[in-house]
Parts: sequence; structure tokens; C-alpha cells
Amino acid sequence: MNNPETITGRFIDKTMAIDFASLPPAVVTVARQVVLDTFAVALAGRNETQGVGRITAAYVRDMGAAPQASVIAYGFKSSMQEAAYVNGTLAHALEYDAAWHPPNHPASPTIPAIFAIAEYHGLSGAKVVEAIVTSFEVQSRVRLAATGMPAGEGFHKLGVTGLFGAVTAAARLLDLDRQQMLMAFGLAGSRACSLAINIGTMTKSTYAGHAARMGIECAQLARLGWTASPDVFGPKGLFDTFMPGDSRPDLLLENFAAPLRMLSPGVAFKAYPSVYYTHRAIDAALELRAEFGIKPGHIDRVQVRFPPLDYVNRPSPRTGMDGKYSVQYTTAAALLDGEVTPETFTDARLHTPDMSAMLSKVSFVADQTIPADLEHMYVITDVWLTDGRQFTRRVDKLSGWPGISGLTREQQLGKFMAGARGLMPPARAQRVVELVERLENLENVFEIMEILRCNGVSGS
Repeated sequence: MNNPETITGRFIDKTMAIDFASLPPAVVTVARQVVLDTFAVALAGRNETQGVGRITAAYVRDMGAAPQASVIAYGFKSSMQEAAYVNGTLAHALEYDAAWHPPNHPASPTIPAIFAIAEYHGLSGAKVVEAIVTSFEVQSRVRLAATGMPAGEGFHKLGVTGLFGAVTAAARLLDLDRQQMLMAFGLAGSRACSLAINIGTMTKSTYAGHAARMGIECAQLARLGWTASPDVFGPKGLFDTFMPGDSRPDLLLENFAAPLRMLSPGVAFKAYPSVYYTHRAIDAALELRAEFGIKPGHIDRVQVRFPPLDYVNRPSPRTGMDGKYSVQYTTAAALLDGEVTPETFTDARLHTPDMSAMLSKVSFVADQTIPADLEHMYVITDVWLTDGRQFTRRVDKLSGWPGISGLTREQQLGKFMAGARGLMPPARAQRVVELVERLENLENVFEIMEILRCNGVSGS
């Protein structure tokens, strides 16, 4: 069972070789940024209006699990697994969490698991950073190898590849040996699932929470002696089952950590709380509105030329949440309001007369000549006014994308303070920032999690 020549065995060996002492300072900086961004969107996720946070937290609170780790924004503790479940779900509730290429969400399934374990076991900030970097590298490698997971179709990435990031983090923090890690990975292969058909519903938010929870469970069971296949990435394993004939297992190993994928291609931090494919269209609409002083009442029609991606072609979103995956809705909102915020995606905003009128004017034109690759695609938006004038904007750069137009430190801090607003005094929010910005030097994460738990905040 402990054959080092299996692809899974070789992959495990590479993951176990990552250690904090050898990490370059630049990757430690990115790890801190990822943590602060994840806490920002988890706190903001409490205000998601469909009830994702409220229902998830109530469900876990009613279970009465042992108070091991903090549930963010809801003022109570639960078991490591259930705290990670709520916090991961909160972190993905607004579609505002970090991303990268190939399309994936590396933070929401991993950071909640890492901090739940670190809080309960009193682990250092250096151990936390080590787990973050390792989990991101593993998740990115599984995503690279999973070539048969196209955007918006079939199995959604987050609950499949995200789980392997979470189980890696848990295994490192719980000091699993090589054989135990093989078993944890094998078990994770039978826990991995999430369906793209649920994009636009509350269920998608749970993909991150489920991955975080199952990552901890798989590692804990393996530590206790649980058995599973030792070669989950080998023949008849994850790739052959989920995407037969359409995977590249060799990419698990090729240039592993050379460089670390947290540095290249890097991590993307979202400027808007919607699926990343909509962000170029949002930027185009905002730029046109600002540069030419376009008034919503003067718009006759709008056309967005876009790659042929059906899952963001949603002319009539069912809910505000569904609007996060609609190019038409996000474009209409940007033109109407001059901003796109969490409040954009409420049912109340969706069902206003001005939004209904603007949505009817926005058309999606699938252009086969535009690459469908998130990193290399572009969007062309045309706006015609009632007086006959036409304005056009092509957007190639992706806001928040590493190496292109990443968020500034001020934008990152603003995102966190906005998420914390109403849940804690500004001084407490600033204290979290101070602690996260020296994370690798902390003896433990107790104070961070105590503040983020938001004691005294109503559970409703």
C-alpha cells in the first residue's frame, strides 16, 4: 500500500517537502493577503440576503457540537468540522472570494479548515502559513490536471479540487505521516463532488464549506487508522471516474512548487462580488458610464460581445444571487448604479422597475473569435443612446488579476473594513488587520478568531 512509485505517492512526497523555513518572503506576503481577503468576504457573507449564512449557522448551532473553533460573525463555537463548514460557506456566499487560473477558488475551502484546526490545537502562525501555501499548491495541481472540467459545466471545481486543498492543509496541521496522507487523499476522493447545475443557487455556496469540513474529517479519520485507496489519482481513480480520457495526471508533478503557484500565476482578488467572467463586462460598463457621462434614461440598447460561455448568458436571472452569473444583469447594474457591490445582488434590487427596463435593453452576443479562457479573453461592450450616439469599450485586462491590475493594499483593506462594518467596532477590525499582517510571527491565532467570532452579535 505504501508504493512510492504510484503517482499519488510521488505527489504526496512533494507536498510533504514544503516547509515554512524554505518559503520565499513573497509567498508569505501573498498568504497574509489571502487570509485577510477570506475573512473580509466571510464577514460580508453574513449579510447575503437569501439566508446562506443564517440557515447554515442555525443548522450547525442546533447540532450542539463540541465548542472547538469559532464560527465567524455568529458569536459561537462548534466542532472544527462544523465551524469550517459555516466559515467556508460564508466565504463563498457572495462569490467574492479569491480566484486564479485555471478558474478555481483556492481560499474559501482551505482557509476556514486551516484556522479551525489551528484555533483548536493552538498552532502557530508559521504552521498556518505553511499549510496555506501547501494547500494552494496541491489544489492548483489537481485543477491543472483536471482538464475535463470546463467552466460552468459538469462537476464544479470548488467541491472537487478544493477538497484536496483542504485535506492537504488538515493533514499537514495534524502531522499525518506519509501513509496516513495517502489514506486521507483516498478518502477525499470519495467525498469530492459538486454539480455546476446548482450555480446561481444557495447550494453553490456550500461547495466551499463542504470541502473545508470534509478535508478535516478525512485527515482526522486517516490519523485514527481509516483505510482507503492509496492511489486516488492513479488508474480508475478520481480522473478516470470524473473525466475519463480528459485529464493530465502528469501535471500533478510537473514543475511542482517551481515556482509556487501562489507566486506564478499568483492569486486574484476580486473587486466585485460576482463570477469572475463578468468582471470585464462590469469594467467596460463602468468606464463608459464615467467617461461619457452616460445617463441610464438615455440608453437605447446595449450589446456585450462575449466568448461563447452559456453559463453566464442569463438574460432573466431568477434571483439576485442568480444575477451574479449573468453578464446581462451585471452590465445593467453597472450602467444603472455606477458601482457593483453586495447590495447589487439582492432580490430587492433585481425586481425594481429600472432594473427590469435596463435588463431588457442588454443583449449577449456570443463571439466565437474571442477566447473562452478567463485569463486571455476580452469583452467588447457597445452602448447606443436614444440620440443616436454609440460608444464602444473593449476590456482586455481583468481587474484584481495578479501581474495585471491586482488590488492595491488600500483596496484590500477597504474590502476587509467593509465586510467588518456593523459586526465589530473599527478598532477591533483594525486589530485583525494588524495580527494578520504579522501572521507568521504569531504564537497562535486565538485573538484573531475571538474577534472574528463577533461575540454579542445576534445569531439571526
